Amino acid sequence: MEKTLVIIKPDAVERNLIGQIIDIYERNDLKVIQMNMMKPTLEQVQKHYSEHQGKFFYNRLVEYLTSGDIVVLLLKGKGAIERVRKLNGKTNPEEAEEETLRKRFGIDHTRNSVHASDSEEKVAYESAIWLAKS
Repeated sequence: MEKTLVIIKPDAVERNLIGQIIDIYERNDLKVIQMNMMKPTLEQVQKHYSEHQGKFFYNRLVEYLTSGDIVVLLLKGKGAIERVRKLNGKTNPEEAEEETLRKRFGIDHTRNSVHASDSEEKVAYESAIWLAKS
């Protein structure tokens, strides 16, 4: 079984959408195996988005993700990475497919409610940032 990492972003947490989002994942045969609600640090967010450093949207992303609480989920299921990315939809909610999480809950390209890892390598990298034991 494959694992993937999901972040329920500040806009969704603020609007009390955590349960609805998790319910959609669970109804699609994905199992929550780890969950953590937290206020991300600047260092965590900078490391998470390090590949985007220097791009025009980098500062906006960092500022947004540090603006409130997030929920980090580690999900497990057959083909979890691809299935979660399909459930989430395109990054821009206006372009996302109907019934995807971003179409239903996203506000704009930045405040799009959810993030998901796009590869096994990213799952490992992002898990080390967000789910590291203290």
